[in-house]
Formats: sequence, C-alpha cells, structure tokens
Amino acid sequence: MRILTFTLVILAFFRALSPVSAAETPLAMDQAFRATVERGHDGRAIIRWVINDGYYLYRDYLSAENDGGRRLEIQSLPGEMKEDPNFGVTEIYYKTATASIAEAPAKFRLTYQGCQDKGLCYPPTTKTVDMANLTISAGGLFSQNNLAGAIEAPSGFSSVATQEEFSLADDHAQTTVDQLLADGGLILLLAGFLGFGLLLAFTPCVFPMYPIVAAMLARDGEKLTARRGFLLSLSYVLALASAFGLMGMAAAWSGQNLQIALQSTYAVAAISILFTALALANFGLFHIQLPASISARFAKSPQGASTIPGAMLLGFSSALLIGPCVTAPLAGALLYIARTGDVVIGAAALFALGLGKGIPLVIVATASGKALPKAGLWMEKIRQIFGFLFLATALWLATPLIPERLMVLGWAVLALSFGVFAFSAAAGNPKSGVSVLSRTTGLASIIWAILIFVGLGIGATDPLAPLKPLNAGNGAGPLVSIKKSDFQKLSSIADLRLRLDNSAPREPTLLYVTADWCVTCRTIERSLLTSPDVVEALKGMNLVSLDLTTLDEDKQALLSTLKVVGPPTMVFLDSNRKEPEATRLIGEFSAIDLAASARSARASPP
Repeated sequence: MRILTFTLVILAFFRALSPVSAAETPLAMDQAFRATVERGHDGRAIIRWVINDGYYLYRDYLSAENDGGRRLEIQSLPGEMKEDPNFGVTEIYYKTATASIAEAPAKFRLTYQGCQDKGLCYPPTTKTVDMANLTISAGGLFSQNNLAGAIEAPSGFSSVATQEEFSLADDHAQTTVDQLLADGGLILLLAGFLGFGLLLAFTPCVFPMYPIVAAMLARDGEKLTARRGFLLSLSYVLALASAFGLMGMAAAWSGQNLQIALQSTYAVAAISILFTALALANFGLFHIQLPASISARFAKSPQGASTIPGAMLLGFSSALLIGPCVTAPLAGALLYIARTGDVVIGAAALFALGLGKGIPLVIVATASGKALPKAGLWMEKIRQIFGFLFLATALWLATPLIPERLMVLGWAVLALSFGVFAFSAAAGNPKSGVSVLSRTTGLASIIWAILIFVGLGIGATDPLAPLKPLNAGNGAGPLVSIKKSDFQKLSSIADLRLRLDNSAPREPTLLYVTADWCVTCRTIERSLLTSPDVVEALKGMNLVSLDLTTLDEDKQALLSTLKVVGPPTMVFLDSNRKEPEATRLIGEFSAIDLAASARSARASPP
C-alpha cells in the first residue's frame, strides 16, 4: 500500500507541475548577453556576444562612439527578421552575435539592447571597451538586482538560431522526446524511455546498483521471501526513478548540468571511499549502523531487516550518490526541457528511464528471495561476495582519479583475492554443484589475475585486455594510439573558433567533451583510441577537447552552443564546419561507431 501511495504521489507531483512554473527569473544583463572583444588581423575591433537561451539581441540598437561623442561606424552580420508589435520589423540575434569597428580608438563606448523571450526587455546598456587590454567594463545600466525600467517583451517572438560560423546537424533540432511524442504521444514516449532504460540496465553505469540492492536484501537473512524481495526492490527502483525525474527538473530550473553538478573529483573520491568502507564492513572489519534515533524511524519490521521506507531512502540516495550517466536518451530529455521549458514531459521521460533501468534489479531481487540460502555459513560467504562487489565498484568509480598502472594493479590484486576466496569457499562439499561453480569461478579469476600481472610487465593499461601490447606489430614496435594529450584543449567558443580558423583546408574536426571524473571517458581513451581502425579513421583530423573537470561560464556557453549535456560526447565537424547527421556520439559507444562517425565527417562534400 505504501508503494502504491508513493507512486501516486510522484505521478501527481509531475502532473501538477506546468511549464509556467519553470519560468526563469530574468538574468542580469551581463549574464544574458556575455560580450567579449578581440583584435582582428587588420587591427579592427571585433565584439562577440554569447546570448543565453531564451534571450535575443537587437541588431538595430548596436552603436558605438568615441570619448568625444563621435559616432563610430559599426558593422554586423544579418540577423533574423521578426515582426515586433512595439518596433515593427526588426533584426534580432539568438545564440551569438558579432560586430566589428574598422578604425576603433584605444577606448570607446559600446551600446546595445536585448530582450527575454515572452519576458522583459532590458533598457539600453553602455559599456566601455578598452582595446589596449581587450576588456569590456562590467556593470551597466541593467545590473543584477535592478529590474526597474524593464518592459514586457512582445509575446510573438520565438527562438530561431542565427547562422553560426559552424553549424550543427539538423537531427539535433528534434530530440528523442520530440520524435516519440510526434509518433505516438505520451504513451509511446513513456514506453520508449522505459525500453531505453531496460537496455541501459546492462551497461557499467548501472553496475553499482546491484551490490547495493543485494546488500539490502541480505539484511533480511532467512526472513527474505520472493514477495518481500519484490516489494523491497520495487520501492528502491521507484525512489531511484523519482530522483532521476526530480534531478532533471532541478537541472532545468537551475540551468546547471545535473551530471556535472553531482560529479566532481572530490565527489567521486568520496563515493569511492564510501564503497570501500561498505566492503570492509561486509568483510566483518567493523559495523556501520545509523544512530538509534534515525534507525527507530525505519524499525517497523523485524530487527535487522530492511524496510520499505528504508529501501526508498536507499534508492533515492543511490541516484544522488552515483548519478545518471550521460546517454543519448538522457541528453534528449534534458535538451527537450531546455528548449521547450516543458519540465513535466522531460521529467516523466526521465522517470520512465529510471524505471527501465530498475526492471532487472526487481527481477533479480525477486528471484533471490527463493534462490539465496536462508541461514548458515553460506549467508556469511554471500555477504563477503557482496564485499568484493563493493570493492570492484569503488575501484571502477576511482578509475579516473588514479594512475593507469596503479588501477591495473588494483584489478589484479582484487581478481587474485577473489579467486583465492572462491576456492576456499568450495572446500566444504567439493562434489556439490555450488562448490564446482565456486572452484571454476575462482580458477577463472586467478587466471585473469595472472594475465593482468603479466600485462603490467609489458605496459598494459587495460585490465580487460592485459595482453594487448603484444599485438603492437608482433613486437616490431610500440602500439600506435591517440592519447589525450593529442587533443588541443578548448575553454570557450572563441577557442573553438580560433582552432577552426587555424586548421588546414579540408581538415575535419573532432571535439571530444571529457572530464577527469568521467569513468566512461577513461575507457574510451584506454580501449577505443588505441584501436587501429579508430587511429586510421582519425588520422589527419583536427583534434580538440573540452575538459569539464572544472566548469565556468565560458565552458557552459560552449556546451549550450553545441547542445551538449555532458561527457563523454564526441562532436564531428566536416571541412565546411558542419556537423554531418547521425555522427554525434554520446555515452558508451564502440570503436566501430567512432570510426564510422570519423569517416562520415571526412567523406562530407567540400
């Protein structure tokens, strides 16, 4: 009954929300229209604006004058023509705008004006531009806390992007959410994202959830039944899915990337330490117990057993601790929310995605209610197996934070330790089926550990392919690969523009969005960028990267311009600075996918 009530409350909460509630508080002028200045090759002043989503800048209201008040000739690119009820037909810019002044003095004043879509219009603001230091003075007439003088903007304006110096593929204009809604409405949308979640349930991103649920079930011991396993796991999954939906809404309302907000070097390190502590507790080194005042709130079931509220709390906390990995469906839902403001549809899609991820968890938990031993020595052994799973989770999460060879050594030691444990666990009844399975698993784990130790001696960096260095030309030379250092780092839209300007003619570009805390990124760099097919496909390409280990406004502006949610993402631009359709790679992908996207970018017509 509590599960049904919880589900109805969550669905009612999503339904009660409306896009109006997600309306953004107007940004300060300097945040809505971020202006920078640079000096062109011929000495002219070039002013560029990065315009926040949902805002636009008037072309007709760009002006400049020197200290003496003499008007300077300002040149700008054509904008979008719109019918303005207040000003008539006007030209406006979305996303970005560029203007230039041919004979700019050392200092001059720049004036511009913009509006918020279906919101307010800012009064004209004037800035002082210093060409010696290439700075634009902060502040202006419209400051962070001053909304006086703003007028309501016409409601007929809609977001239409201006022509960029590089253009994205048309297939990003319509997200996965748009496509499913157009094909079959809300029912197909929820069913589709439920299916996406089910497919993602078998990826490494969901791996940490399994030992968490297993440990939760193990607390029930001999009291665990199939029905109870089903109820506990369903409670866990419903709370997990609800957290995904709520985080999507929080990301939309705050304008922050939910994965980047939840994951950082310190956060990943703390979570890895937490899983290590849980592992040591399962090995019996110490006991982790909540304070009595908190435990009493969840103590409505027999002593030591898990409770429905406790399972819900654990599920919600798991989503916050581990966070959803960036995948194509997740990116589609977040981009849909950002573009349309329809938080309800986006959050419902993320809720269905979380439910899909949890379906295998519920099946495994229900089956475990019958399959797991109820008492005796085997329960202790199973608890220790969970300890190894927690250690594996901690090592997997910490992979981006530790040196590669130390990471490989960690997997070797863990595999060897588990192999010895599995052999010792089978000593009681050597002829039973469980003992045979235990010995076989232990032998395989020990063999894997030996191979990893051998791989360490020949320079292996991938525990799943420890003998890969032997394939380096049959020992004739070092393994050819693309390293992270081969990518030129970007930190802003201006950096990307400069790299494109300096690239060789007819040279395509790969922009790789990564971060030090991104586990999947390390797998890509270790396994995919060393693939001969990938190396050949990327040969001669302009390789650039955007590192989101630390995030600032310039990087966030570049993410918004590229319509990127987070790492890992790869964006390909052909020699015409256009992104070919169906080439963008998000989340986990294969070497075949990477090579195919690179070849498509190279094959685009000049």
